[in-house]
Amino acid sequence: MNLKDKIVLVTGGSQGIGLDTAIKLKSKGAIVLINARDKSRLDAAGQEQGLVTLQGDVSKETDVKQIYAFVMEKYGRLDVLINNAGYGYFDLLEDIDVEKFNQVFATNVTGAMMMAREAAKIFKKQSCGNIVNISSTSGLKGGAGSTAYSGTKFALKAMTECWRAELRKYNVRIILINPSEVQTHFTANSGREPYSFNPTKLQGGDIAHAICSALEMEDRGFITELTVFATNPK
Repeated sequence: MNLKDKIVLVTGGSQGIGLDTAIKLKSKGAIVLINARDKSRLDAAGQEQGLVTLQGDVSKETDVKQIYAFVMEKYGRLDVLINNAGYGYFDLLEDIDVEKFNQVFATNVTGAMMMAREAAKIFKKQSCGNIVNISSTSGLKGGAGSTAYSGTKFALKAMTECWRAELRKYNVRIILINPSEVQTHFTANSGREPYSFNPTKLQGGDIAHAICSALEMEDRGFITELTVFATNPK
């Protein structure tokens, strides 16, 4: 797919992987809309990078519907959804806080589902479209302290496979991206200890490159899943 003039919606687009992906897509000529909950951070990113901004919480159905209402009223179509909004909550099993557990599922799973649901309605009418779900290697293998976060990413992988089975006949390509550790603001928001920048580990731009490469494949084919590791992290 040639990305020039394609309408792309990126959730969690005010920082990290989402923002880096939006910047990369714009450089290829796409019309990029970024969504996030934090209006001040979103507006700053939009102004700095020349991106259309759509404030909203993907875990709230009213916000999701308002986002799509804006997209369709302004552009009349959508070509790509980058389902990137998400955050981490990490704790050992016996210490898990149920409210925090439910909150991370509300964003990472229910939010992703609602965003994809509304996109699917558009894509079926268009007989084409793309959904890129940003998961994690934590959705391939669980680990201590990762019950909530890994649980959401395993769920996202399962939903990806279900949606692919439903939508492939409508020429909708659904792609799963599994980054390993990426140096973004994610860690600061997850409750884990912050770390110093390490040039041997993945950065958001690396994941943006993988996403764009998958989307740029000719429409007759698609890459179902990409897992991205740092080559030799120190």
